Amino acid sequence: MAAAAPLRIDFVSDVACPWCAVGLASLQQALEKLDGEVHAEIHLQPFELNPQMAAEGEDAGEHIMRKYGIDEARMDANRAAIRERAAALGFAYNVRHGSRVWNTFDAHRLLHWAELQDNTRALALKNALLRAYFSDGENVSDRDVLVRVAGSAGLDAGEARRVLDSGEYADEVRARERHFQQAGIHSVPATIVNGTHLISGGQPPEVFEQALREIAAEAANQAPDR
Repeated sequence: MAAAAPLRIDFVSDVACPWCAVGLASLQQALEKLDGEVHAEIHLQPFELNPQMAAEGEDAGEHIMRKYGIDEARMDANRAAIRERAAALGFAYNVRHGSRVWNTFDAHRLLHWAELQDNTRALALKNALLRAYFSDGENVSDRDVLVRVAGSAGLDAGEARRVLDSGEYADEVRARERHFQQAGIHSVPATIVNGTHLISGGQPPEVFEQALREIAAEAANQAPDR
């Protein structure tokens, strides 16, 4: 039997996307189950759901109802569905009436910086940012919050502050956003495996597990003999 080939996973998502939180947790659980069978590295890629969001943010309920043309009852039902899925994955989704949506561009700059150091630390930062926003209701556009979260994820808080205040990596983040939009990614989460296989949406862990096992087997069969 051919050895499993290494997989590159580009996870395109936004910090303010609840299904991205569900999808990332599902993906990570699937990879835990595949440990020893599939070797994969997750690379986080930026996507802004609301790139024009003002610094003061917006009431999340009003924003969602206007953006998707739904009423309050439908919005509450959607939130309940997300809360249930998240809870099954061990993630607390505490968005409620009065929660706000924030601009996430600085968060993506910080994630880009973390990824340049170590994709494992970037993943830790991403999970910490998702918890800060969805579980703790924090303002993920506030640089003090971002610096504190970076420190909690094992990154250098002083360097995180410098990056945020300098405006560094803005061009790189926008370039990555354009790349994936031009590749046809217009909704998130989007999980791209080896640059060719797309898994759309916040799928359950078993869907990721089956897809990754099949893709790894296919890649191993196509690898040249050594």
